[in-house]
Amino acid sequence: MDVRDAVATRFSCRAFLPIPVPEHIVREILTLAARSPSAGNVQPWRVHALAGERLEALKALLRPRMAELPNGEGTEFPIFPHDMPDPYRQRRFAVGEQIYRSIGVRREDKPARYRQYARNFEFFGAPAGLFVSIERSFVLGQWIDLGSFIQTVMLLARDYGLHTCPQEAWASFHRTVAAFLSLPPDMMLFCGVALGYADDTAPINSWRTPRESLEAFADFSGFTG
Repeated sequence: MDVRDAVATRFSCRAFLPIPVPEHIVREILTLAARSPSAGNVQPWRVHALAGERLEALKALLRPRMAELPNGEGTEFPIFPHDMPDPYRQRRFAVGEQIYRSIGVRREDKPARYRQYARNFEFFGAPAGLFVSIERSFVLGQWIDLGSFIQTVMLLARDYGLHTCPQEAWASFHRTVAAFLSLPPDMMLFCGVALGYADDTAPINSWRTPRESLEAFADFSGFTG
């Protein structure tokens, strides 16, 4: 797939088909993604890839935990600033409304909204899930490199006909996941990434987030052609 097509067709998939993803494909994606740039070639990513019985065991572990802690265990890092200014706050609000509107859930129907949110911890039905971690001692530069790696993974997945959903929601159950994965104390869970084949018939996959025009976020000067 042309890289432009991969960028254009990538979206956060929230409904997957129950078709297994072969391990060799996941290995190929991660091997190629390791070519992502990182300052000083530090390569600050650590990945745990789960599927099959191992993934089902984690889901089973999470279900009672979610009943005990509907808001999770708390994250080890802020996902959003406390006072997010517009237009960023408005964009975040709008995408939430798009998600629930696509599946016919009203704003006031909080139980239905929570049920949809809880699907994060089922990887939205994806047959494979990736957990991405980083050293606690690393600073902003390495976190930026980590994001570059994750984006590369998602674009490579498109070349294999796969879709993804990056999920920082998993950070809200970092203690449970870290214990399950036997993460050493010096590693911090950043996110999960759902990986699989999109269910194109699912209403929640039928819409796309809008993007601002180029003029809204970029300035140009000095060009001659």
